[in-house]
Order: sequence, then structure tokens, then C-alpha cells
Amino acid sequence: MTIQRWDPFADFRRADDILNRFFSGAARGAAASAERWDFPMDVLQDGDDLIVRASLPGVSPDEIGVTIEDGLLTIEGEAASESETGEGEYLLRERRFGRFHRALRLPGSVDADKASPRYENGVLTISLPKREEKKARRLEIKSAG
Repeated sequence: MTIQRWDPFADFRRADDILNRFFSGAARGAAASAERWDFPMDVLQDGDDLIVRASLPGVSPDEIGVTIEDGLLTIEGEAASESETGEGEYLLRERRFGRFHRALRLPGSVDADKASPRYENGVLTISLPKREEKKARRLEIKSAG
């Protein structure tokens, strides 16, 4: 019997991936999903900005495509495989290559026209500012007397 680490969020990630593929119109069969890989991604709120960070080590910026369409942020591309030299055989191979894809539904308050992607040291960072009309306004309270 093998002991497996319990991941309470695994089912949520699977459901999220299924929904993202459904809404992006990229629903594919099991054979196609085996050909591509997902990458780790962080999403954080920084003041009025939404920041998305994706780890894509060893991938050239030319191999990455970022699109925003109908409120769906899509990061996809292809990481080239190193050519095998025939000097031996792999005992362990964990680095990924081939097609990769992630999609994220953005909130309506994000201004997609002002999105700015940046790639540095294997991390793709996309800044998505909030629309001016969606930002919270501080109201001044006037005294009645």
C-alpha cells in the first residue's frame, strides 16, 4: 500500500481547469490535455491593481502568448525541448517542454486595455489596473450645523 499526500484543493483545481477550458472554447479530449502542461501561477491584489505571476523558467519571451478576450486572460505557448545528444539516457526527467496553457477569468473591474506584461528571470508578471470608474471613492461628510 502506498501512502499518498492528501491535497484538499486538488478537486477544486480540476474543476477550475474544466471550467476554464469550457469558457475559453478550448475544450479538448484527454489526448490533447496529455500533450500540454500547466504551470504554477499566483494572483494577488496590490492596491487597485491585480497582479498575475506565472513561473515559466527556461521559456523565451518569444515563445509566450498572452491574450485577453471577453474577460478571459490566457497565457499559452510552447517551450522548446533540448535536443537529446545520445550521450546517455535519462534516469530522472522533471523539466517540462512542449505546449503549455492557463486561462483565468478576470473580474469586471479590471481595465484590460491597460494590462502590462513583463518577463524577468523566468517569471511572467502581468499588471492589470482597475478601471477608474470602478475604484472606491472617499466621500466627504459635511456637518449639518
